[in-house]
Amino acid sequence: MTAALRAACGRAVHVHTRDGEWLRGGRACLFVLERVGYPRFAGIMARAPFVWAIELAYRLVAGNRMFFSRLTRRAL
Repeated sequence: MTAALRAACGRAVHVHTRDGEWLRGGRACLFVLERVGYPRFAGIMARAPFVWAIELAYRLVAGNRMFFSRLTRRAL
């Protein structure tokens, strides 16, 4: 893994597909959703303008991981 890829992976989730394509951020999440059993939802959300909203939401959550981590923390 190169230093640049390591840094990029620290900012966003990455998926390397079988055909050699690299996906990151919201598109990578949609790819995973498609593979784990939600192909219809992922297919719809991968189209404009929905994919733009997915990318925006991903950036907001990824950029504020600590805040969202505190929101979702549960008392044990």
